[in-house]
Amino acid sequence: MCEANVYIRRDGQDQLILESVDKLVPEPGQVSMINIFGQQKTIKARILELALVDHKIILEDL
Repeated sequence: MCEANVYIRRDGQDQLILESVDKLVPEPGQVSMINIFGQQKTIKARILELALVDHKIILEDL
């Protein structure tokens, strides 16, 4: 499986946003994501870190 969990880093803490994300689309001023269950989220953030071996994507608020 190649899915990753998406977290947002706030005050040095990583908070889970969405599990088992299959598609992540960076857009101007926001990031959209869809997981393998069809759940979708769009948040105002930017990609901070991709840890693909750990299946982890870290975002940061804009």
